[in-house]
Amino acid sequence: MKKEKTKYLTKIELKPIVTEKAVMMIETQNTLTFETQKNSSKERIKKEIEEIFEIKIDKIRTLLRKNKRHVYVKLKKEFPAIDLATKLGMM
Repeated sequence: MKKEKTKYLTKIELKPIVTEKAVMMIETQNTLTFETQKNSSKERIKKEIEEIFEIKIDKIRTLLRKNKRHVYVKLKKEFPAIDLATKLGMM
């Protein structure tokens, strides 16, 4: 018998950041801010967010701070960030 290789995909913990600056970025730049694990890659984060929220992402920027990864997700123009923020209870 031939063994099949299986991948164990773990979900990435995405914690929305709700600060005055984050809300301003939602309104002016169509950008959401999340906190996640340090070892998460940009590609994996992008794939997870697009699948979970059924949106398209224009650009992702990351920042490592205090052993956490902060993710800035700029959405495509046809997907308003304020709508998603409202669904998540950020606004």
